[in-house]
Amino acid sequence: MFSGIIEEFATVTAIRKDRENIDFTLKCSFVDELKIDQSVAHNGVCLTVVSIENGEYTVTAMKETLDRRRLSTAPTSDS
Repeated sequence: MFSGIIEEFATVTAIRKDRENIDFTLKCSFVDELKIDQSVAHNGVCLTVVSIENGEYTVTAMKETLDRRRLSTAPTSDS
């Protein structure tokens, strides 16, 4: 159930373009609590966790989501 409570800000560690979609890899303190197919809000957009490894998780933003929201300009930890 969505509670609407912001627990923390995740750090973007990688952004990878996959055709018209973008995969965002992030790190946060509660990554061990996440599960594949779980929905997590990112900048107001709920995105589904598609992988979890090495203390990081990845979500995919589809083209339609990217066209409607400003996710593609998110800074990475390298920025």
